[in-house]
Amino acid sequence: MRALAAAAATATATAAAAAAPSPARFPLRLVVTPRASLGHCRASSSARSPRRACYATTMGDETSTSVATQSQEPAAVGAGSVKQQLSKLVIASLRTTVPEVEVDPMVEVCTAKFGDYQCNNAMGLWSRIKGSGTSFKNPNAIGQAIAKNLPPSDIIESTSVAGPGFVNIVLSNSWVAKRIQDMLVNGIKTWAPILPVKRAVLDFSSPNIAKEMHVGHLRSTIIGDTLARMFEFSNVEVLRRNHVGDWGTQFGMLIQYLFEKFPNWEEIGSQAIGDLQTFYKASKNRFDGDAEFKDRAQQAVVRLQGGEERYRAAWNKICEISRNEFDMVYKLLNVKLEEKGESFYNPFIPQVLEELNNKGLIKESEGAKVIFIEGHQIPLIVVKRDGGFNYASTDLAALWYRLNVEKAEWIIYVTDVGQQQHFDMFFNAARMAGWLPDPKEKKFPKTNHVGFGLVLGSDGKRFRTRSTEVVRLIELLDEAKSRSKSELLQRLTENGKIVDWTEEELEKTSEAVGYGAVKYADLKNNRLTNYTFSFEQMLSDKGNTAVYLQYAHARICSIIRKSNKDVEELKMSGAISLDHPDERVLGLYLIRFAEVVEEACTNLLPNVLCEYLYNLSEMFTRFYTNCQVVGSSEETSRLLLCQATAVVMRQCFELLGITPVYKL
Repeated sequence: MRALAAAAATATATAAAAAAPSPARFPLRLVVTPRASLGHCRASSSARSPRRACYATTMGDETSTSVATQSQEPAAVGAGSVKQQLSKLVIASLRTTVPEVEVDPMVEVCTAKFGDYQCNNAMGLWSRIKGSGTSFKNPNAIGQAIAKNLPPSDIIESTSVAGPGFVNIVLSNSWVAKRIQDMLVNGIKTWAPILPVKRAVLDFSSPNIAKEMHVGHLRSTIIGDTLARMFEFSNVEVLRRNHVGDWGTQFGMLIQYLFEKFPNWEEIGSQAIGDLQTFYKASKNRFDGDAEFKDRAQQAVVRLQGGEERYRAAWNKICEISRNEFDMVYKLLNVKLEEKGESFYNPFIPQVLEELNNKGLIKESEGAKVIFIEGHQIPLIVVKRDGGFNYASTDLAALWYRLNVEKAEWIIYVTDVGQQQHFDMFFNAARMAGWLPDPKEKKFPKTNHVGFGLVLGSDGKRFRTRSTEVVRLIELLDEAKSRSKSELLQRLTENGKIVDWTEEELEKTSEAVGYGAVKYADLKNNRLTNYTFSFEQMLSDKGNTAVYLQYAHARICSIIRKSNKDVEELKMSGAISLDHPDERVLGLYLIRFAEVVEEACTNLLPNVLCEYLYNLSEMFTRFYTNCQVVGSSEETSRLLLCQATAVVMRQCFELLGITPVYKL
């Protein structure tokens, strides 16, 4: 299981590959100054990612430049995010402006009135070239040159240079409108961002066989699923891996208890085990209180690992029962995973450890075999004193397999923040073996630990039942659906619309709203922080909740229905205009969708997408309040903006693993 304690003795290592290829340099298409580093997770008290300030000071030397439109080549509307497309233009300008300096484009969204985006390269360039005989007198002059040397493009309406060279860029209304309309015609997939990898492994959920999934598995499962969905949307092949704990000493205990309690277990099958959680507790009590049974259980492990048929059959039956229970939860959450548990990697461990030993990394220490990691007081144990393998040896083999067999370029592990030390040592061992490059080199393949905080109860402690038991995940989801249905029935009864709903619609809507509320309440927070689980808050229709967002989406669908217009026909024959300020604000925010997904993927932060979705709903409300849609002279254009907003909201829901509803 991925949820191992951050204990010193089992701090896991990273894998070194036999005959592993040297890390390939995978060229980054664009570098657009991500907000957070991709290194190991650092705790943060903020639920929102910090935004870079957009400078727009005027110092008497600001100029405004209209970009000529007569002879320009049309920009490819769907080629990456807006930020990526602008970065390509900035790269071309930088090569002309400072051909002797290699520099990445620094393009950011500008929230001030001076522009829509901003290039912030001038100050950094000035610090590098001043005093070198350059003809530029100050950063502002560099900014002026960058603006002047931007290639002709129908993306840009105008530019201005503020203060120490900040190049403010105003996008063309016609280009923004065309980008939105092209998305409506060709599909939201045309807005997929371009990521620098083609194949990634996402290791998430990973419960222990013979134990039920509880609320502690919720975060890993839904954070991992959302990251996988975002990568898949971005045209990355994602290998979704469920690294279940299906191997180890606990299986000797379980199998021996099964044999002694039910000698005829093969005849009565699953009934012998019954409730797996109860069965596990009973066998654990026997293991802890009966020394002779403990000895027999330890021998059972040896027989299992030796491949004895009877023991393997019992192991398979226990795993089968667990998988069936896991699958019920995954079905409710609409999460897809491919199981490759600890047992899958077990055959690869000897050759991996041999490779590490041949590289001089493995040392003897107090009877165990370990790898000493610089900066850590404790070593990484890879073979225990009794000669057995552990989490570290399994993880080493898994990483070797993912790098050399599955050829993954980015391997991401989603576990709680308590395992940060484990992964820090693990990844460092892989670098020592030459399997991973130094993270400062920005090369691939690479690994990341996606840490997350705890789910807390109203008392500020770990979320548990009144009997101090962990909350079963299946029961939690059932409760969410039940509460959602009760509130929906009450609302529909009060407004007299209950007669318009079928029982099937009530069931499906209750599931979508209830399960979606649980997911969104988790995902909207910065994953590094703890959050308090509250049905009352997550099922509220006010504020930043999934329920509020579902109502916002359903409202847009209702507006379109009440227009009695065929939107499919309108998007082919009509045109979008952004003449009203609130139309333009909404349009600009819509086309930023791709770069938000890019940022969420780059920084592995699902809450960035949640923040965008909530802000989009707020901007639509302002647009709808100030811009009459049905019956106005701009009805066609505004209906298309309604449709575009609904499409983007639905895609956000899809990426978050939430089923959208069309009426509430």
